Amino acid sequence: MKRILFATSNEHKFREAESVLKAYSIKIVHANVSFPEIRADECSTVARSTATTAFEQLREHVIVEDSGLFVEALNGFPGAYSAWAYKKIGSKGLLELLKNEGNRKAEFVSAIAFTDGKKTEIFEGRIEGEITQKERGKNGFAFDVVFAPVGSVKTFAEDTEYKQKKSHRRKSFEKFAEWYLNYLKKHEG
Repeated sequence: MKRILFATSNEHKFREAESVLKAYSIKIVHANVSFPEIRADECSTVARSTATTAFEQLREHVIVEDSGLFVEALNGFPGAYSAWAYKKIGSKGLLELLKNEGNRKAEFVSAIAFTDGKKTEIFEGRIEGEITQKERGKNGFAFDVVFAPVGSVKTFAEDTEYKQKKSHRRKSFEKFAEWYLNYLKKHEG
Protein backbone atom coordinates (compact mmCIF):
# COMPACT_ATOMS: atom_id res chain seq x y z
CA MET A 1 0.00 0.00 0.00
CA LYS A 2 1.27 3.43 -0.89
CA ARG A 3 2.36 5.50 2.04
CA ILE A 4 0.98 8.95 2.69
CA LEU A 5 2.91 11.71 4.34
CA PHE A 6 1.11 13.63 7.06
CA ALA A 7 2.75 17.04 7.06
CA THR A 8 2.43 18.46 10.56
CA SER A 9 4.65 19.71 13.31
CA ASN A 10 1.96 18.75 15.85
CA GLU A 11 2.74 15.36 17.41
CA HIS A 12 -0.74 15.20 19.04
CA LYS A 13 -2.44 15.47 15.64
CA PHE A 14 -0.18 12.84 14.14
CA ARG A 15 -0.85 10.31 16.91
CA GLU A 16 -4.59 10.93 16.70
CA ALA A 17 -4.56 10.46 12.91
CA GLU A 18 -2.38 7.37 13.10
CA SER A 19 -4.73 5.66 15.56
CA VAL A 20 -7.77 6.33 13.34
CA LEU A 21 -6.13 5.33 10.06
CA LYS A 22 -4.61 2.15 11.49
CA ALA A 23 -8.12 0.69 11.68
CA TYR A 24 -8.35 1.13 7.88
CA SER A 25 -4.84 -0.33 7.29
CA ILE A 26 -3.68 3.03 5.96
CA LYS A 27 -0.06 3.83 6.73
CA ILE A 28 0.88 7.43 7.32
CA VAL A 29 4.38 8.72 7.84
CA HIS A 30 5.02 11.75 9.98
CA ALA A 31 6.62 14.51 7.95
CA ASN A 32 7.53 16.73 10.90
CA VAL A 33 7.49 19.96 8.95
CA SER A 34 5.55 23.16 9.05
CA PHE A 35 4.70 25.49 6.23
CA PRO A 36 3.52 29.07 6.25
CA GLU A 37 -0.26 29.06 6.39
CA ILE A 38 -2.45 31.49 4.58
CA ARG A 39 -4.94 33.46 6.64
CA ALA A 40 -8.49 32.48 5.84
CA ASP A 41 -11.80 32.18 7.67
CA GLU A 42 -12.35 28.51 6.77
CA CYS A 43 -10.15 25.60 7.85
CA SER A 44 -10.72 23.92 4.48
CA THR A 45 -9.19 26.90 2.65
CA VAL A 46 -6.11 26.82 4.87
CA ALA A 47 -5.76 23.03 4.52
CA ARG A 48 -6.07 23.13 0.71
CA SER A 49 -3.39 25.79 0.39
CA THR A 50 -1.03 24.08 2.83
CA ALA A 51 -1.43 20.71 1.08
CA THR A 52 -0.42 22.28 -2.22
CA THR A 53 2.66 23.85 -0.62
CA ALA A 54 3.55 20.59 1.11
CA PHE A 55 3.28 18.58 -2.10
CA GLU A 56 5.47 21.05 -3.98
CA GLN A 57 8.23 20.51 -1.43
CA LEU A 58 7.77 16.82 -0.52
CA ARG A 59 6.73 15.45 -3.93
CA GLU A 60 4.67 12.62 -2.43
CA HIS A 61 1.03 12.01 -1.66
CA VAL A 62 0.40 14.21 1.35
CA ILE A 63 -2.29 15.11 3.82
CA VAL A 64 -2.50 18.13 6.06
CA GLU A 65 -5.07 18.97 8.70
CA ASP A 66 -6.26 22.34 9.89
CA SER A 67 -8.74 22.72 12.70
CA GLY A 68 -10.39 25.46 14.63
CA LEU A 69 -12.75 26.25 17.46
CA PHE A 70 -15.66 28.37 16.27
CA VAL A 71 -17.42 30.19 19.12
CA GLU A 72 -20.92 31.39 18.24
CA ALA A 73 -20.99 34.42 20.58
CA LEU A 74 -17.67 35.62 19.11
CA ASN A 75 -18.93 35.41 15.51
CA GLY A 76 -16.88 32.27 14.94
CA PHE A 77 -13.67 33.54 16.50
CA PRO A 78 -11.07 32.11 16.87
CA GLY A 79 -12.06 29.72 14.05
CA ALA A 80 -9.28 29.03 11.56
CA TYR A 81 -7.10 31.37 13.63
CA SER A 82 -7.27 29.06 16.68
CA ALA A 83 -3.57 28.13 16.81
CA TRP A 84 -2.62 31.80 16.61
CA ALA A 85 -5.26 32.81 19.20
CA TYR A 86 -4.16 30.04 21.54
CA LYS A 87 -0.56 31.26 21.39
CA LYS A 88 -1.67 34.85 22.03
CA ILE A 89 -4.41 34.51 24.66
CA GLY A 90 -4.70 30.81 25.54
CA SER A 91 -7.74 29.18 27.08
CA LYS A 92 -7.82 31.72 29.91
CA GLY A 93 -8.04 34.56 27.40
CA LEU A 94 -10.92 32.86 25.60
CA LEU A 95 -12.74 32.43 28.91
CA GLU A 96 -12.14 36.12 29.64
CA LEU A 97 -13.73 37.08 26.31
CA LEU A 98 -16.81 35.07 27.29
CA LYS A 99 -17.00 35.93 31.01
CA ASN A 100 -20.29 37.86 30.74
CA GLU A 101 -21.70 35.82 27.86
CA GLY A 102 -24.61 33.42 28.33
CA ASN A 103 -24.27 31.85 24.88
CA ARG A 104 -21.44 29.31 25.21
CA LYS A 105 -22.14 27.36 21.99
CA ALA A 106 -19.07 26.36 20.04
CA GLU A 107 -18.01 23.94 17.35
CA PHE A 108 -14.68 22.28 16.62
CA VAL A 109 -14.03 21.85 12.89
CA SER A 110 -11.33 19.73 11.29
CA ALA A 111 -10.44 19.91 7.60
CA ILE A 112 -8.10 17.42 5.98
CA ALA A 113 -6.67 18.08 2.56
CA PHE A 114 -5.16 15.26 0.49
CA THR A 115 -3.27 15.89 -2.70
CA ASP A 116 -1.50 13.68 -5.17
CA GLY A 117 -0.21 16.68 -7.09
CA LYS A 118 -3.04 16.58 -9.63
CA LYS A 119 -6.13 16.65 -7.48
CA THR A 120 -6.87 17.92 -3.98
CA GLU A 121 -9.72 16.57 -1.89
CA ILE A 122 -11.10 18.03 1.35
CA PHE A 123 -12.73 16.11 4.20
CA GLU A 124 -14.42 17.89 7.12
CA GLY A 125 -15.43 16.71 10.54
CA ARG A 126 -17.36 18.71 13.14
CA ILE A 127 -18.44 18.38 16.73
CA GLU A 128 -20.73 20.77 18.56
CA GLY A 129 -20.41 21.64 22.20
CA GLU A 130 -19.97 24.55 24.54
CA ILE A 131 -17.26 26.53 26.23
CA THR A 132 -17.06 25.76 29.94
CA GLN A 133 -16.85 28.39 32.68
CA LYS A 134 -13.29 27.40 33.61
CA GLU A 135 -10.43 25.21 32.43
CA ARG A 136 -10.93 21.54 33.29
CA GLY A 137 -8.69 18.53 32.70
CA LYS A 138 -5.02 17.83 32.19
CA ASN A 139 -5.00 15.92 28.89
CA GLY A 140 -5.41 16.94 25.29
CA PHE A 141 -4.02 20.18 23.93
CA ALA A 142 -4.93 23.77 23.15
CA PHE A 143 -8.61 24.56 23.78
CA ASP A 144 -9.49 20.98 24.88
CA VAL A 145 -9.58 22.21 28.51
CA VAL A 146 -12.56 24.51 27.85
CA PHE A 147 -14.58 22.53 25.27
CA ALA A 148 -17.34 20.16 26.43
CA PRO A 149 -18.98 18.34 23.51
CA VAL A 150 -22.74 17.87 23.28
CA GLY A 151 -23.55 14.62 25.05
CA SER A 152 -20.77 14.90 27.62
CA VAL A 153 -20.41 16.93 30.81
CA LYS A 154 -16.63 16.57 30.61
CA THR A 155 -14.19 18.57 28.51
CA PHE A 156 -12.02 16.89 25.87
CA ALA A 157 -9.11 17.33 28.30
CA GLU A 158 -11.02 15.44 31.01
CA ASP A 159 -12.22 12.62 28.79
CA THR A 160 -9.65 11.72 26.15
CA GLU A 161 -11.41 8.41 25.49
CA TYR A 162 -14.54 10.29 24.42
CA LYS A 163 -12.43 12.63 22.30
CA GLN A 164 -10.74 9.70 20.56
CA LYS A 165 -14.12 8.18 19.70
CA LYS A 166 -16.10 11.30 18.73
CA SER A 167 -13.76 14.18 17.87
CA HIS A 168 -13.97 16.44 14.84
CA ARG A 169 -10.54 15.15 13.77
CA ARG A 170 -11.63 11.51 14.01
CA LYS A 171 -14.66 12.28 11.84
CA SER A 172 -12.58 14.00 9.16
CA PHE A 173 -9.97 11.21 9.14
CA GLU A 174 -12.69 8.55 8.89
CA LYS A 175 -14.18 10.35 5.87
CA PHE A 176 -10.71 10.60 4.33
CA ALA A 177 -9.98 6.90 4.98
CA GLU A 178 -13.18 5.71 3.32
CA TRP A 179 -12.50 7.89 0.28
CA TYR A 180 -8.81 6.93 0.13
CA LEU A 181 -9.50 3.18 0.02
CA ASN A 182 -11.66 3.78 -3.08
CA TYR A 183 -8.98 6.07 -4.52
CA LEU A 184 -6.42 3.27 -4.17
CA LYS A 185 -8.70 0.78 -5.95
CA LYS A 186 -9.10 3.15 -8.89
CA HIS A 187 -5.46 4.23 -9.14
CA GLU A 188 -3.51 1.16 -8.18
CA GLY A 189 -5.56 -1.82 -8.77
